Amino acid sequence: MQTQSYTESVNRQGDDLPGMYGKVDFAIVPERLDLAATIDDERFSANRDAVSRVFDRSELLETMRNATMTGDGIADAYASLIPKFGFRTLVEMLEAACEHGVESVENAPPELIGLITAMENTPTWVDMALVEQGAQAERIPMATATPLAIRGAFLATFLNKYAALPMTMTGTLSDEAAAKRVFETASFFTATTMPGALRRSGKGFEAAAKVRLMHSMVRYHLLNSGKWDVTTYGIPIPQADQMPAGLIGVFLMSAQLLRKGQTEFTPEQRASVELSRYRCFLLGLPENLLGETPQEIVDLLIARHISLREGYDDETCGALVRGTMKADLFDTSSSTGRLHAWLENGFSKFVLIKSFLGGDTERADSIGITFSSSEKAAAGVAAGSIALKTAFYRVGLRLPVASRHVDSRLNRRLAKLLDMYGHADFVTDADRYKLS
Repeated sequence: MQTQSYTESVNRQGDDLPGMYGKVDFAIVPERLDLAATIDDERFSANRDAVSRVFDRSELLETMRNATMTGDGIADAYASLIPKFGFRTLVEMLEAACEHGVESVENAPPELIGLITAMENTPTWVDMALVEQGAQAERIPMATATPLAIRGAFLATFLNKYAALPMTMTGTLSDEAAAKRVFETASFFTATTMPGALRRSGKGFEAAAKVRLMHSMVRYHLLNSGKWDVTTYGIPIPQADQMPAGLIGVFLMSAQLLRKGQTEFTPEQRASVELSRYRCFLLGLPENLLGETPQEIVDLLIARHISLREGYDDETCGALVRGTMKADLFDTSSSTGRLHAWLENGFSKFVLIKSFLGGDTERADSIGITFSSSEKAAAGVAAGSIALKTAFYRVGLRLPVASRHVDSRLNRRLAKLLDMYGHADFVTDADRYKLS
C-alpha cells in the first residue's frame, strides 16, 4: 500500500464529518490512483502527445490526486443527517427549500441552510449572462441529439471498474433501474437548458441540488456499509469522477478545436462552456477542476485519465453495460416508437464507440456492444435526422419573422422530452448497501 500526503482540506474531512469520513484513513493512496503511470504506458499510445503535455505539469496531477479523495463537504454534511431525519425527509426539506426558500422549512437544519446558501452564492468566476446564452444554445442539441445519444454517453461511465463500482452497489444492474438512471441523466441536463431553469427558483437549480444530495447519500451509505474498500477504490463518487459527466461535451469540443489548431472558443462555444462550468459549480465542483480554454479543459480531463488506473472487469463493468443496453427505454407498441428505438440503439452505440472507445469496434464487441450493419444504418439515419433538425432550429431562431414561433416550438419539444423521461427522483435504493 502506498502512502502520500494530501492537502489539508482532504485530510480534514475525517475531522469535519466523522459520521461520513471518520473511518477513512487519508494517508492511503488507493489502488485506483495510478501514481506509477509513465508516459510510455501502453494505455496512452493513442494520445501520447496530449498525455506528455500533462506529465510535465505536476501540479495538475497533484490536483487530480486530491480530487480523487475529496467528496462534497457541504452536501455530505446534510446527508450525514440521515440517521436523524431519514433520507426521504432530507429530500422533502431540500425540495421545499429550493421551491419556496429555505426560510419556508420549519426548523431547517444548519446543514440544509449551508447547502442552499453555497449554491446561491454564485462565484465571481461564473458569468451568468454567458450561462443564459449557453442554456439557450444548448436547447438545440438537447432537443435533437440527446434523446438518441444519452445511453451511449451514459455507458461511457461504466468502462472503468474503479469509477463504476458505486453504480453496481446502488441497484443499477436491473433493466428497470438502468433505464431510470439513463432518463434521470437526460432529465437533469435537459432541465438545466429550459428558460429560467438555473435561476434560484428554477427546476434546473433544484435538480442539481437533488443530484448533489443523492451522491452524498451514496457516499454516506457506502462508507458506513462495511462493504466499501477505500484502499482499492478511494472515496465513492469523488470530485474526480464527477468531472466527465459535467464536462465531457466541452472536452470533446475542445479536443476537436485543438486538433484543428484553434486555441480559443467562438462566442457561442464559450457560452456553452460557461453553462457547463456553472452546472458543475451547482453540483459541487471547485474552480480548479473547471478549465476556461480548450487547452485547460483537455489538460484537466487528461490528468484525470492519467490518474485513474485502467481496469475493466466483466462482473462490474460488463454487467452494467449489458443491463443498460438491454433496458427498454421507449414504448415500442407503435411504429413511431419502434423507429425511435431503432435509431436510438444504433446512434447511442455509434457515440460510445466513436467518442469513448476510439472507434475500436473490436473492443466494443469484447465488452458486449455489437455494432451490426442494421445498427450502423440506424446511426447514419439518426445522424442525418439530427443534422436536419439542428439546421431547422438554428436557422429558424435567426429569422426575425419565424424566431418567436421556432423558440416556442423548441421549448415545447424540450417539455415533451422531460415528460417522456418521467419524474426524476434522483434517489437510489439504500437498502442494498446501508448498515443492517
